[in-house]
Amino acid sequence: MDQSKIQQLTGVYLRAALGLGYVWLVADRLGWLGAYGQPHISWGDWEHFMVLSRDTMSFLPDALISPLAILATLGEGVFGLMLLFGLFTRVAAIGSGALTLAFALSMTISRGIDSPIGYSVFTVSAASFLLATLPGYKWSIDSLFTKQQLS
Repeated sequence: MDQSKIQQLTGVYLRAALGLGYVWLVADRLGWLGAYGQPHISWGDWEHFMVLSRDTMSFLPDALISPLAILATLGEGVFGLMLLFGLFTRVAAIGSGALTLAFALSMTISRGIDSPIGYSVFTVSAASFLLATLPGYKWSIDSLFTKQQLS
């Protein structure tokens, strides 16, 4: 398999893994995957998510925590869907990389460097930024509208 095919398949894999991961997190915190305490559920509702948000952003004024949690959730949902469908993929990849980097830095400030490293948050951010560097996005809405043929 030639290098461009490998790069294209890797791009599809990155888009799917990142996009699904972001959408999954949003679905969990909105309770769409099940209730708090059920297997494989991290939050199960907005209230349990806000406990983590307050801890992660404990260095910020209380008045900013809820609006930032809402913005982060909207960003993850929108970027996740954009990545899954391959719509404005480069923009979504940069945005999700920046959002995840902000989360990793917040985790570092509030809990220490071991927390974002242990949860691979820097890795997810780096993967998003790497996705933004690819020359094109096979099997995406973007590829339908670009003149560059991705074969």
